[in-house]
Amino acid sequence: MARAMLEYTKQVLEKVSFDVKLFCNEVRKAVKRLLSHELEELRIFIDELIYKNPKLDRCRIYLNS
Repeated sequence: MARAMLEYTKQVLEKVSFDVKLFCNEVRKAVKRLLSHELEELRIFIDELIYKNPKLDRCRIYLNS
């Protein structure tokens, strides 16, 4: 079940990656609901998105808290 939440979160983040504000909101939600080992995988996924869309870099702060 938890794995499904991670995959769902990835899909949502990909869909909202056009808007920095929406993306940041979804990252904050993900940090609250995912397990610590899932957050590591999410960080890798977000790094890939940031590489494609550098303006999303502002949202990385939510992953470090």
